[in-house]
Amino acid sequence: MTLLRLSNAELHFGTQVMLDNLDLTIAKGERLGLLGRNGVGKTTLFRVLTGEQQLDDGERWLDPTVKLARLEQELPVEGDSTVFDWVAGGLDEVGELLVAYAELLGAETESDLARMSQIQEALDTHDGWSLQNRVETTLSQLGLDGHDKLQELSGGWRRRVALARALVSEPDVLLLDEPTNHLDIPTIIWLEQQLQNFNGAIVLITHDRRFLQAIANRIGELDRGRLTLWEGNYRDFLKHRAEQLAAEATANALFDKKLAQEEAWIRQGIKARRTRNEGRVRRLKAMREDQAARRGQVGKANISLENATLSGKLVAEVKDASVTYDDRPIISGVSTIIQRGDRVGIVGRNGVGKTTLIKMLLGDIEPSTGHVKTGTKLQVAYSDQLRGHLDPNGTLIDNICGGQEFIEIDGKKRHAIGYLGDFLFSPDRVRAPTKVLSGGERNRAILAKLFTQPANLLVLDEPTNDLDIETLELLEEVLLEFSGTVVLVSHDRDFMDRVVTSLLVIDEQGNVEEQAGSFSDWEARGGTLLSTVGEARGATKASKQSNQPDEKPASQPALRKRKLSYKEQRELEELPALIASLEEEQVLLETTTSSASFFNGGSAEVGKTLEQLAQVGESLDAALERLIELEG
Repeated sequence: MTLLRLSNAELHFGTQVMLDNLDLTIAKGERLGLLGRNGVGKTTLFRVLTGEQQLDDGERWLDPTVKLARLEQELPVEGDSTVFDWVAGGLDEVGELLVAYAELLGAETESDLARMSQIQEALDTHDGWSLQNRVETTLSQLGLDGHDKLQELSGGWRRRVALARALVSEPDVLLLDEPTNHLDIPTIIWLEQQLQNFNGAIVLITHDRRFLQAIANRIGELDRGRLTLWEGNYRDFLKHRAEQLAAEATANALFDKKLAQEEAWIRQGIKARRTRNEGRVRRLKAMREDQAARRGQVGKANISLENATLSGKLVAEVKDASVTYDDRPIISGVSTIIQRGDRVGIVGRNGVGKTTLIKMLLGDIEPSTGHVKTGTKLQVAYSDQLRGHLDPNGTLIDNICGGQEFIEIDGKKRHAIGYLGDFLFSPDRVRAPTKVLSGGERNRAILAKLFTQPANLLVLDEPTNDLDIETLELLEEVLLEFSGTVVLVSHDRDFMDRVVTSLLVIDEQGNVEEQAGSFSDWEARGGTLLSTVGEARGATKASKQSNQPDEKPASQPALRKRKLSYKEQRELEELPALIASLEEEQVLLETTTSSASFFNGGSAEVGKTLEQLAQVGESLDAALERLIELEG
């Protein structure tokens, strides 16, 4: 049964073609995953489907009996609205009646009581009380409190509110634009289950590959204004697309070869009969027009990190550290060591203190108990979750290049437009206000700003939000090739599987557990966060406010340490100086061996230096292990 259809849809914004003779049919039970590079028009297509954006040409048809709901990419605006009011607004007129009735509860004046009576009659007529129960049930399923104010909620909780508003009307067609942004992993898993049991049609834009694989049974790729559709899941799509692109490249190569031959022929002059030659000239003209009309694929971003000088072997050492806020514990009893080259993922529900843990590791927050020791020669590049760096009224040149036409990258001056072009920004986008950029383009801008500074410690808080899948895969490659240390917070399970080598898992009480391997490795060993959204309601009630911690029982007292002997105490006092000396020696030797001329020397000298570097590394590891042993 067809619910929604676009026929011969045409839409242009100036010279940019958004939709080019596009046909799309949405049927009942369909799960369409919509892919495409940032800025190609996926969100615009959603606005066409909802009727917010009018077409230049073509037809949009919607079954008159069909209810349509959309989850927007942007979070709900902060304001005085309560969660209940915002979610009930998804029920249109009945929602407005419920909101008005809630506002009049406790009224005493005769006019207010009369108005309440009128609203009550209207709700009785439209079955409003059962719809009120539906609102309350949806709020309960998502762990939301209807009395909370939107302005008091963090980004993750406001994303849940937006989801509740989209789901409460039980639509026939549900349009989801990056639904997993700002959601924690248990909520993502819960949403997967809800959508798998959803009876209507779904059109989905997402960068979360595991989520896409779990939901979509059909894939559409929007590319250069055209929509190509594949039946099957995301993995099938990847295989079919690779085959199609290879066939397209082969056909284009043959066409270009034939065109080159015809161009060479016409330069030699017409030698055969005139009528036949005129036909060949006409065909050549048509081939030129076909080549001019050919649309090349959007190029890949050219993202690279500027590596700073090597940091010390030790990046951060945390011993029995805890953080409290207004006598309420947030992080409890953390003990871990992060060394150069580690790629650490931080996992936990929204509000349990992941960002607090990052700031403690960086030394921005002093632990309430225990201690944190940061390593030497650290140069940190930190992208926070709120993306507060960008001035919405400034251009990309203003925000990223300080308004200068040239920027210094890796010791070399580059033109701002050239540098931003590496991140797929065209010259007109470079000079446009940042507020007109799509969510994915803004996230690419954050990366462009972050990577202007040399770093040996890269800290990323939700780096994958709004990125298209191609740019996300490229970011994975960059992080894997980065010689420094990476600490990241992410709810993208596939991204963590490809990038991290260990996890710090934070539970509801703020306890931190260190796990080796990727997220899937931890899952295979039985690791899990809370399995349902409802279970977390009581545990994370306080954490919905972005500046307040979760309640948790007081941490257990630490085990009593044995007393060190005089000799061991002297050794413990001398170890920090020894470690610092070994780190400096290691950095000098690594700098020597990494120079282009190192291997031009004699083999004996090269071998001696490499052996010395290995010995220093072994001595440094032994010293670090001894330090941990004595301090423990």
